[in-house]
Amino acid sequence: MSVDRPNSTPNFTPNSTPNFTPDSAPKSLVPWLVAIAFFMEALDTTILNTAVPIMAKALEVAPLSMKSVLSSYTLSLAVFIPISSWVADRYGTRRVFSTAIGIFTLGSLLCGLSTSIHAMVFFRVLQGCGGAMMIPVGRLTLVRTFAKSELVRAIGFVAIPALIGPMIGPLAGGLIVGLSHWRMIFFVNLPVGVFGLYLVRRFLPDYRVETDDALDLIGLVIFWQRHRAFVLRAGGFWRNRVVRS
Repeated sequence: MSVDRPNSTPNFTPNSTPNFTPDSAPKSLVPWLVAIAFFMEALDTTILNTAVPIMAKALEVAPLSMKSVLSSYTLSLAVFIPISSWVADRYGTRRVFSTAIGIFTLGSLLCGLSTSIHAMVFFRVLQGCGGAMMIPVGRLTLVRTFAKSELVRAIGFVAIPALIGPMIGPLAGGLIVGLSHWRMIFFVNLPVGVFGLYLVRRFLPDYRVETDDALDLIGLVIFWQRHRAFVLRAGGFWRNRVVRS
């Protein structure tokens, strides 16, 4: 069943599930699905901050070594965001968004089961890869689902959880560590991720662009290298400032 939406461009093909029509109740679920995904992604950028001492003791490393666990997630977000739009256009928003939630949830599970800092860093990168695909694909779905008169309200709605998540992350991490085990910081994502995955597969509209454009691998590699060099230089600058002070 095709989606009839005003002002739709002829360059993409909307393929929705049989339960989705623009004027039906499931359309109102789309901002909620995107907002929950944005909240999960944003929350995990800061939720570990207050749990660093306990996690470092459990992993038998110095607390300063935990900075790689904290930064690996945000760095992977920045690295994988540029390719997510191309992937969504090629394979469909529903498939990519559900895959992103699945990767994020799997990364959360593996982080919670990690017994070494090296495994933790690797799985945090995996978690960030899933989180990176949620952001642009979710916004792309909103743009192609809602008319211009509704778009500002929909985007504003999903932006609120993305702003609240980093603010309450340290508080949530402290409460979880104080009341339970530090591994629960990652395990709390599991029921939300599984339920969100079900809702996305059932209600999220599927948009894709019929195009043969290839991914610019050279440009992507150059971007990754420049980003890595910038992060290393910035990290060295602040480390020197701390030592001097």
